[in-house]
Amino acid sequence: MANTPEFDLPLLAAAQAQKHVTVNEALSRLDALVHPRITLPALTTPPATANEGECYQVAAGATGAWAGQDGMLAVWLNGGWSFSTPKQGWRGFDQVQGAPVLFDGTAWIADAVAASAGGAATIQRVIETDHSLAAGASSATAALIPANAQVIGVTARVIADITGSATGWSLGVAGATNRYGSGLGLAKNSWAQGLSGAPVTYYADTSLILTAEGGTFAGGAVRLAVHLTELVIPRSV
Repeated sequence: MANTPEFDLPLLAAAQAQKHVTVNEALSRLDALVHPRITLPALTTPPATANEGECYQVAAGATGAWAGQDGMLAVWLNGGWSFSTPKQGWRGFDQVQGAPVLFDGTAWIADAVAASAGGAATIQRVIETDHSLAAGASSATAALIPANAQVIGVTARVIADITGSATGWSLGVAGATNRYGSGLGLAKNSWAQGLSGAPVTYYADTSLILTAEGGTFAGGAVRLAVHLTELVIPRSV
């Protein structure tokens, strides 16, 4: 029986009996492989139970029902495992990280907008956190910006009214406390959209700092999102 070149879907043969079996198999595989939702990282052992259509990456040295299927995508279909070879350029979604992934011919790379066959990649992602304001003149997050990241900007949304004597607040980093906004609102759903004047590269893990203007913070909460670009070097040889 002939199969299609990209997704390896079975094709109907001339005068074939039980055509619905072949068609249903092809539709099931297509449903699983078009923008697949993959459980990563790769596993060597099949899960004890799986739901229809669940997709896994098979790691090197796989055992059991996955033996000999290293590097394949394993999809649970019709009570058994169906295997497909991912191809360079395929895109999917990592259900564990909650991030889009790109297959570079060897590995799935999260948040990649471009990737080479040698493993180099350009990553663009958003790091988001909800930050509760500590009482005082300023409040710093944990290290939110990773080392060697180029930050395009930072956005924010007040998710619980900011209380205290402050009349506004600014958003930035140490040494530039208003880099991403100043005179920002205190009420729930006030927001900030702080673009870097030019993309700024941080060479060490860096915290965001929220600074009270005209007074101090007593409480409140802000959802912060760092929009950034990272470079991945080619993999070792």
